[in-house]
Amino acid sequence: MSLQVFGIPTCGTCKKAFQWLNNHSIAYEFINTKDHPPAKTEIKNWVSILGAKPMRNTSGQSYRALGEEKQTWTDAQWIDAFADDAMLLKRPLFVKDGTAVFVGFREDVLQQVLK
Repeated sequence: MSLQVFGIPTCGTCKKAFQWLNNHSIAYEFINTKDHPPAKTEIKNWVSILGAKPMRNTSGQSYRALGEEKQTWTDAQWIDAFADDAMLLKRPLFVKDGTAVFVGFREDVLQQVLK
């Protein structure tokens, strides 16, 4: 199994996920989205699997800085926004064997998707 974890090193939720992965001896590759933003094609693929709504980092400054029109955006508009500012992406995002499987961190869900 190949596992990539997209996020930023200072994110508290990412740190919890890293600790959980390390405690369960699960190998992963960390991709810092601040230094290496994902490509629009990659984001489009993730949105097609997970949906745009679960991928929104609604607690971040970038999200709050968007206007009220964000409430009516289409998935295509969200894909453009995610591509323009990776800080809009909820973290961490887990990609298993090339397929997005989960965003955020919940032990019970992660155990299921990483089986």
